[in-house]
Amino acid sequence: MPRCRDAAKRVPGRKRCLAVDVLGLVVAVVVLAASAHENTAGIALLDQVAGQSRSVKKALVDQGLTKKVVEHGKNVGIDVEIVERNSDDKGFVPQAKRWIVEQTYGILILHRRLARDYETHPHRSEAIIRLAMIDLISRRLTRESTLNWRDT
Repeated sequence: MPRCRDAAKRVPGRKRCLAVDVLGLVVAVVVLAASAHENTAGIALLDQVAGQSRSVKKALVDQGLTKKVVEHGKNVGIDVEIVERNSDDKGFVPQAKRWIVEQTYGILILHRRLARDYETHPHRSEAIIRLAMIDLISRRLTRESTLNWRDT
């Protein structure tokens, strides 16, 4: 899959899309070209989540996704709710439950290989994300910290 340019954000590269649980642990990963629409990523994530776990019944998604994703969620047995921003809020306001995935993205950026798009193949980028999550889980279980690229 070639690197493309995201027309909305005007940046080249790929989109990394995650499905996380309530603890912020990655359940599914999809890496697409930057030009791909968010609906494509949402449908692919729902397929992965439905294939891996029968216990997932509800998914909260960004308002960038459309009713097409909601309908696909019904087909795979997952209730999809679009979390919409309050129109009265000015500036950045964290949305309830959606903040968990943003926190996970922030944790992943602490790993050097994920700070930029170094990988040539999307499946390698997915593997690096999974390795970063294994590192996070092991650090949480052992309560030890490992050096990241920001530590001296």
